[in-house]
Amino acid sequence: MTEEVKKLTPPVFRAQRSSLRGFLQRHGFTAGLLLVTTATLADGTEMTVHWGLWLKAHHGPDFVIAAIFFFSGVALEKETLLHGLLDFKAFVSALALIFVIAPLWAHTLVQWPMDPGLAVGLFLVASMPTTLSSGVVMTQSAGGNAATALLITIVANAAAVLATPHLLKALAAGAGTFSAVALDKSALMGTLAVLVLIPLGLGTALRRPLSAVFQNPKCPSPGALNTILVIFVVWIALCGSRTTIVHGLDRMPQVLALCIIFHGGLLLAAFAFTRMFHLPPGRREAVIFMGGQKTLPLSVLLQTALFPQYGQALVLCLCHHVLHLLMDGFVLSFLKSPRRSNVSGK
Repeated sequence: MTEEVKKLTPPVFRAQRSSLRGFLQRHGFTAGLLLVTTATLADGTEMTVHWGLWLKAHHGPDFVIAAIFFFSGVALEKETLLHGLLDFKAFVSALALIFVIAPLWAHTLVQWPMDPGLAVGLFLVASMPTTLSSGVVMTQSAGGNAATALLITIVANAAAVLATPHLLKALAAGAGTFSAVALDKSALMGTLAVLVLIPLGLGTALRRPLSAVFQNPKCPSPGALNTILVIFVVWIALCGSRTTIVHGLDRMPQVLALCIIFHGGLLLAAFAFTRMFHLPPGRREAVIFMGGQKTLPLSVLLQTALFPQYGQALVLCLCHHVLHLLMDGFVLSFLKSPRRSNVSGK
């Protein structure tokens, strides 16, 4: 906005614009998810659903997922990664939570009677690597080592190419109802490598050349673009599972309870790890936030590709993502409270 336009704009409108921008930065992702979910489920004529189904049939989710990981790579500050290796205990603890404790906890929970779609959703969430941005932001905001959190993000998402297919296969085989689920692990690994590893590496390699582009005030940041893309891929998945979801909305209380119990268990395990390895404030935050947060785009892609008949699995993936951000936001406030800081200082 030029200085002339700023002068002609009444202060009240500038304040409203600033307030709207602040709201979108803080709550844009959640608001976007709620908007596309409500609009898609309420579309009885399925006019918009038709376009989502067309995109799904023409590899739309694949292109969007690749773009998400590319822009995530652009946003990663690889220069700080070496500092993350210095906190080996926190690094290993977070990876253990992501790829060992989470699947074991999911396997334990599915021993309770539940809808098959919810079990599939829980398996998908438990097999996912950590989030690409929110965990790093929360770790840094809480005064933790952002370099360690960043290293965990890159290693976990790269390792997911090998780990996620094996974890899904093991969890499906461990639950008697899903012993017949056929997963081509080799094909799935190849797909994840193309859609995750290559775009992430390419985005990281091109970070410097593209930095000038994203420094332009008129250009959206990689994080803002990713927010839009994640909402877009969720919309495509919702279109493919709309009928199943609409007929299973009565199970929403069970979905919410399961998400809270699952993520709550991971948080307790994370705090236990920090106690066990004597990780003080400044080192523990990466374990707490990175160990339990699970990336959404990849779970949505796999639900669409592997389990399209289980619409409730998609609902659980969406609910878990929103709830774990809310729960971790509460933990962030707890860790940042002055009283906790004083006690930790002692």
